[in-house]
Amino acid sequence: MGKLLVILGGVIALPPFAASGGDLDSSDLTGVSFWLVTAALLAATVFFFVERDQVSAKWKTSLTVSGLVTGIAFWHYLYMRGVWIETGETPTVFRYIDWLLTVPLLMVEFYLILAACTNVAGSLFKKLLGGSLVMLIAGYMGESGSLPVLPAFIVGCLAWFYMIYELYAGEGKAAVTTASPAVMSAYNTMMLIIVVGWAIYPAGYAAGYLMGGDGVYAQNLNVIYNLADFVNKILFGLVIWHVAVKESSNA
Repeated sequence: MGKLLVILGGVIALPPFAASGGDLDSSDLTGVSFWLVTAALLAATVFFFVERDQVSAKWKTSLTVSGLVTGIAFWHYLYMRGVWIETGETPTVFRYIDWLLTVPLLMVEFYLILAACTNVAGSLFKKLLGGSLVMLIAGYMGESGSLPVLPAFIVGCLAWFYMIYELYAGEGKAAVTTASPAVMSAYNTMMLIIVVGWAIYPAGYAAGYLMGGDGVYAQNLNVIYNLADFVNKILFGLVIWHVAVKESSNA
């Protein structure tokens, strides 16, 4: 109960700009998507921190990281939805600050879920972290105009493919072969999210910057990015929560 009160207290003390957000037009589907994802991220954050006390010690850190991912994203979405509703512009800087913090944490989750049940080399985390940073930096440089859109898109996709390789056929695959069936099932589901769920991000980038001439389709870009964050941050954490509860009950 104490943790829940602390979380709710933090929400009450939200910054005025983020909390205001202006009026939401019912025809603004992009604004509605920002609002829905913001609420879902808050709910997920409370859920993960409350459920942390229901699992065994070796899984607590994993649920803590899941709560941090959704909590950090919730905080940034308060600002992002405000930028969109007030200005109609894409909150590129806020979004990439959020991703710079949360995407490496998602990579930490892969390492933690393996480390909880088997031996895994620390080099796996370094490779995943490096790949995620290259992907994010390339994406930001493309969206901010520091690099041409298409070359930045290609570099980001190559970094994403590298991470998939490491998890499917590299050190990640080698480590998970000795894990329990529940952990292997969770790992495979998380891999599916990385492959299918993360594919939503380049789809959003392409829909926003690579289709329809020289203009930037901000609505397409933001709706797809919001969907991707919902799937990849909340669902990812729920997979970890599921295996943590299952493994704890079998302990």
